Amino acid sequence: MNTPNKLTIIRIILTPIFLALLIIDFPHHMLIAAAVFIIASITDYFDGNIARKRGIETDFGKFLDPIADKMLTTVAFLGFIYMGYGYGIIWVTAIVLFREFAIMSVRLVAASSGKVIAANIWGKFKTVSQMVSIITVMLMEYLISLGFLGDTGIFAIRVGYSVLLWISALLTVISGITYIYQNRECVNFNK
Repeated sequence: MNTPNKLTIIRIILTPIFLALLIIDFPHHMLIAAAVFIIASITDYFDGNIARKRGIETDFGKFLDPIADKMLTTVAFLGFIYMGYGYGIIWVTAIVLFREFAIMSVRLVAASSGKVIAANIWGKFKTVSQMVSIITVMLMEYLISLGFLGDTGIFAIRVGYSVLLWISALLTVISGITYIYQNRECVNFNK
């Protein structure tokens, strides 16, 4: 197994560790969860860059890398629902999950015909926007947990990061539509 694929596997292994750190309440858990999420997100950056620069891209990596991304971000959004973070987080999560299951279906149909579909640029924008908004939520909730903000400050912070979450939801929709359009030959309902 090459280095990029090992990094993808590391991201998958870090996902349940991240979730446990996110939802189990202990001092500074949100800060530690954010650190683990950042490390996992960095593996996403490096696995693709290393594979392209060294010319060691594999079908396994093209298939597993986006799944690892989806696992990490989906777990974060579900954790936020559990924790009650964000205004409209259930809707943001529903949009993300719908898009991810739709794209996964297209990938599975393509894979059954021997075609591996790599992520497109909109998918990368979507992933980066989701990761940035997730990190922002955790860091802001950590700041709130320190207890020196008043109700107005807490409200302003939560509105601010909720806007980021909704922007990532919009990019999620755009990337999903673009992805399905670019791979429309795999989505033929007449077959």
